[in-house]
Amino acid sequence: MPRTSRAIAAGHCYHVINRGNDQLQRFHERADYIAFIWLIAEANDHAPLPIIAACLMPNHLHLVVRTAHDADLARWAHWLFTTHARRYHKKYKTSGRVWQGRYKAFVIQQDAHLLTVLRYVERNALSANLTPRAETWEWGSLHWRLTANAPLKLEPSPVPLPQNWIEFVNTPQTPEEVESIRNCVKRQSPFGSPSWCREKATELGLEQSLAPLGRPRKQM
Repeated sequence: MPRTSRAIAAGHCYHVINRGNDQLQRFHERADYIAFIWLIAEANDHAPLPIIAACLMPNHLHLVVRTAHDADLARWAHWLFTTHARRYHKKYKTSGRVWQGRYKAFVIQQDAHLLTVLRYVERNALSANLTPRAETWEWGSLHWRLTANAPLKLEPSPVPLPQNWIEFVNTPQTPEEVESIRNCVKRQSPFGSPSWCREKATELGLEQSLAPLGRPRKQM
């Protein structure tokens, strides 16, 4: 689905996801995760991008970021994924695409909807049965929040996290919550209240992302 240049705008929070090409594994060993986290930090030296949450999975990654300028995310992601691809090919003697292409991103309303997405991201490894508790996944921001020497600096959420955040993240989300987020990933549509989504879709040129799927019925 085409996206206009206005789709990423300053001062907004976005859920960003990218997958390995053909959904192939991209982090094969502990060193791969560590090196990618270092690259994220290095990318912030080239194009600063506040990161609120993150989760690296074997074949994909999730980020929640807050843009300061319209072009920040595009510059940051281009440097990160192209640099990682070069280093991946050098290490594993491969060629071709490493990532599926352009990342996907959707804008999030900065209220309880943001907490829903943060929770989805930080429990991703738990949802995939890769860890018994969300905070024990070493490659996610929930673990980093509890670590004195976190490998990546996180920006505070513009919506304060509840005091029981760790247990909240470990509590399963409803099927409706999960499906609504996944639908936004697929369509790159705004995530928030219906009125806010309509407003943001118009502002950011994303009206098509809210349009009903499928062809309209023929009039008899």
